[in-house]
Amino acid sequence: MSETHDYDVLIVGAGFAGVHQLLNIRKLGLTVKVLETGEDLAGTWLWNRYPGAEFFVHVLCARVDSPSPFYQFSDPELWRDWTYTKKYPDWREIQAYFQYVNDKFNVKRDVIFHSRVASAHWNDSVDRWTVTTEDGRVFWAQFLSLCTGIGSKHHIPEFKGIDTFHGDVYHSARWPEMCDFKDKRAGIIGTGATAIQIIQEIAPHVAHLTVFQRTPNLALPMRQQNISAEAEEKLKKDLYPVFFRRRDQTFSGYDYDIDPKSILDTTREERVLAFEEKWEKGGFHFWVGSYADLFMNQEANDEAYAFWREKVRERIPDPELQEKLAPMQAPHPWGVRRPSLEQRYFEVYSQPNVTLVDVNKTAIEEIVPNGLKTSDGTVHELDILVFATGFDMITGGITSIDIRGQDGLSIKEKWANGVKSYLGLASATYPNMFWIYGPQSPSGLSNGPSSIEMTSEWIINCIKYMKENKFLSIVPTEEAQLAYSEHVDQLGAAALWSKAKNSWYMGSNIEGKKVQMLQFPGGLPAYAELCNDSATKSYDGFQLK
Repeated sequence: MSETHDYDVLIVGAGFAGVHQLLNIRKLGLTVKVLETGEDLAGTWLWNRYPGAEFFVHVLCARVDSPSPFYQFSDPELWRDWTYTKKYPDWREIQAYFQYVNDKFNVKRDVIFHSRVASAHWNDSVDRWTVTTEDGRVFWAQFLSLCTGIGSKHHIPEFKGIDTFHGDVYHSARWPEMCDFKDKRAGIIGTGATAIQIIQEIAPHVAHLTVFQRTPNLALPMRQQNISAEAEEKLKKDLYPVFFRRRDQTFSGYDYDIDPKSILDTTREERVLAFEEKWEKGGFHFWVGSYADLFMNQEANDEAYAFWREKVRERIPDPELQEKLAPMQAPHPWGVRRPSLEQRYFEVYSQPNVTLVDVNKTAIEEIVPNGLKTSDGTVHELDILVFATGFDMITGGITSIDIRGQDGLSIKEKWANGVKSYLGLASATYPNMFWIYGPQSPSGLSNGPSSIEMTSEWIINCIKYMKENKFLSIVPTEEAQLAYSEHVDQLGAAALWSKAKNSWYMGSNIEGKKVQMLQFPGGLPAYAELCNDSATKSYDGFQLK
């Protein structure tokens, strides 16, 4: 018979959200445990470690798209003694950061590793969750905090013949510790954020690289930099406290914000100078530090795309490649998919050992033992096939668990016809269950730690309020949930988001998934205002028992 463990709070996932929840729930004096599928801390960065091949001397590898001051916890006890070496840290440094946090606070004493959650069922008679792992261990908890992130369920589309391939097959989210691309013929399906980083890294080393592209990636320059300890110490002394206060005031949780001025109200000269400044700064300055109406107005958006196209085409000498990578007609409105950050991505395609295949013209027909066959009859011979095909984003980490609430229905069933939530952190009929950085929160439109800490603190304060006032359960009302979900839909419909096909912002990257705006697209301050307004009104929109 399985041993049962009873806690005040159970947390699923040991990334930024799970660790933040754990450290702060401990401060409330409550009993708490984290269930983590992997063997260590770091969340998505435990898995996203491509390319990771040991033979590379100068490894670019998987790295975050947020600048280092904003990709860490805001607790001064942590940032005072930690310094990243790069402006955009890679997975090695992020894993090292989590080990540093563990050394400071002994995080791991309350984390149970190798524990994939299979089910979570609510018992209304005792106001508790029964949580079961795949290996049969059972846990009870009053509160369930889902910190599964937005990209924890990787996705491989169905391809004919996928099991017949004789070479090595990798997915970017499940990269092996050791792999050797040197002098191999490699193929990569996908050109998203992970694909860009893999392509940049392996192209100089492979015998030949074939990239199968569905949608051109409208990537931005990363502008990577080394960080000196001296410069970082000065920043910590003068600006870190300002950074962490400022991030709560901006649309995406950085130290810069969207310009409320309309592109169409600027002169061409003013516009070009503003675009140039943001382009040279790199990162997301040209995206969420630019004019607000590029998300709302197609004419304004066209101006941004035209500037981007010109900048990219300057780097591509071949006219045919220019049209494949930076077409005259935008594949979708600029910025309605999260831009990827690149370092030398567009130059890669000028290498003689790199081929770019447009699968809209020559579709992938099947995978064969010696490679991949396209609809024009060509067999692209490969030794290694990489699926950079992304994730069942936003919802996949939650719906992969058999979660059943007051009415006995699974959340996967409930969300089959569209996600509904209240405040992007809870759902009607699922009492005492919260999620962080998930459906209908700012998530993919924001810097992770900025959004995570904001939501996590709200949940912690809610739990504290309930304990102090002896409430047993809290659950959104159907009316509040419907109103909030309609608000998210209306915000999404007012902008250009839906014009992007195969967008994980809209859920359209997964066949059969309901197409809807899965993020809160109003920015962090507006989101925080909604959440805090509910809390200050004794958790308006929730039913407390």
